[in-house]
Amino acid sequence: MKNLIKVVLLIVLLFAAVFAQDKEVPMPIGGINALMVNVKYPEKAHEEGLEGKVILQVIVDKSGAVVGTVVKNSAGEDFDNAAINAVKKTKFIPAEKDGKKIKASVVIPFQFKLGSDSKK
Repeated sequence: MKNLIKVVLLIVLLFAAVFAQDKEVPMPIGGINALMVNVKYPEKAHEEGLEGKVILQVIVDKSGAVVGTVVKNSAGEDFDNAAINAVKKTKFIPAEKDGKKIKASVVIPFQFKLGSDSKK
């Protein structure tokens, strides 16, 4: 069944334009795969054959901890919570500006898709 369920984390990480160009974007330690292992497909959505896309703004502090999330595009509460829970379990490399670590945000899209054999 694990092969039938796919949670796709889009590779493109977008960041808020309010920060200066000379900073790095907060990135998950271990890359996208480190974040993907924390994503769990919502059981109810799986049972009902539902799919969805969540766009989540993640606020990362100077230490790399997630200190806030904002749902920019909702796919429903279950999908939103799955995305939020995944990022809260993930440690990030903090952004930098002028050589100093700073609090910053990154926008991460999550695409929840079922394998073709899982759809009702």
